[in-house]
Amino acid sequence: MADLGPVVWPPAPLRTERLVLREPEARDRAAYIDLFASSEVRTYLGGPRPRAELESAVPEVPGLRPGVLAVDRDGAMIGIVTLDRRDAQRPGRIRPDAGEAELSYMFLPEAWGRGYAHEACAAALGWFADAFPGEPVVLCTQVANGRSVRVAEKLGFTEIERFEEFGAQQWFGAWPPVPRSG
Repeated sequence: MADLGPVVWPPAPLRTERLVLREPEARDRAAYIDLFASSEVRTYLGGPRPRAELESAVPEVPGLRPGVLAVDRDGAMIGIVTLDRRDAQRPGRIRPDAGEAELSYMFLPEAWGRGYAHEACAAALGWFADAFPGEPVVLCTQVANGRSVRVAEKLGFTEIERFEEFGAQQWFGAWPPVPRSG
């Protein structure tokens, strides 16, 4: 996240029953490129980026910035979870001044359908709730991405609104459920 205040980043690795959420490392580069080059992964995220472009643009340690956690299963990165500040210029907010923390994630297709997204996001939300008590988190996904909407609802996000962005209807929710103001 852009503004973490007194919070130390990265947090100590977050461990779940099956996963470790940790700071990205050089060994994650190939999987990181696979995520962004995958037409399956990027179906609802603006489409895949050309692999050749990614090979030259992605740094040795990809995603090395506050807010990005590599999701590791048995020593290999299978996805990423991010916590960023939502751009106030985008539609969707729960506070008049916007800037809420926004949860997002991407997983390699071979990791789909096993509950890893829910497990990893729940761990990230737990860390966030401890680091920023009382601060809400938002999540935005295309309505057409039914799997992502189900993960959001299972995590406890409550739909706040739907709107058109990037040429598609978006599902916008908050965690924990908060009344919308403004």
